[in-house]
Amino acid sequence: MDKTQELAAFLRGRRERLDPRDFQLPARERARRTPGLRREEVAELAGISVDYVVRLEQGRSGLRPSAHVLDALSRALRLAPDERAYIHDLARQRLRSAGEPAATVAPPLAQLVTELSPLPAMLLNHRYDILAWNGEMARLLVDFGTLPPAQRNAMWLCLMHPQVRDLYVDRECVVREGIAHLRAAWAAHPEDRTLTDRIAEFATHDEDFARLWAERDIKVNGRGSKALRHPGIGVISVRFEVLVPLQDSDQRLVIFRAADDESRSALARL
Repeated sequence: MDKTQELAAFLRGRRERLDPRDFQLPARERARRTPGLRREEVAELAGISVDYVVRLEQGRSGLRPSAHVLDALSRALRLAPDERAYIHDLARQRLRSAGEPAATVAPPLAQLVTELSPLPAMLLNHRYDILAWNGEMARLLVDFGTLPPAQRNAMWLCLMHPQVRDLYVDRECVVREGIAHLRAAWAAHPEDRTLTDRIAEFATHDEDFARLWAERDIKVNGRGSKALRHPGIGVISVRFEVLVPLQDSDQRLVIFRAADDESRSALARL
């Protein structure tokens, strides 16, 4: 997966999604043959040359747009904050903290995950590897301790593990949200070969993942809700919150809470 080609495809795709009627553009005699804005219209809105937009969308080698140009394109294409960060990462123009992402969990953070009981909680890294969990999360999803380390990955479980595959009522939504996170992480960590290999594995072995990955959605949800179909307690609804530890900003603390009284009682029984 080449970052230059991905930037080209992403910019082209976002341009084609836009409706010209949403912009106050000067009337042009030439009929539109393709959806979205024309390249010259994006160039005009961004204040850059048409030739540069063409070269960016063609993925010409050697191009490295500045942060200023990327910001201008973000405004012209009306990118959301996650999408704006994504193209900065692809062009390697976003400042990142020094050092490698932590591969293990700090003991105080692992203790916090345990002490969040009775709320189900787990700690993930940027690859969605599950670094720590409490008993409630293990009883709700799967007993992580019985799995080989290579399988303790939230996306792997959702795609490959029979029990977890059937757990989510709206599995496609869960996969879509996970892909948005992985795509953003992939752009932010171009040196992470393990992550790149994981994504290639998922795309090869799961048709849904390959299809949704190609849509290039970037939005990452820090909170939301899921419906789970648990074999022991039936269908329950949970709300999730994702928190970022200040000293380990590539890790994510995921906490579930019951969304209603019935689900709260079911979790208590579990």
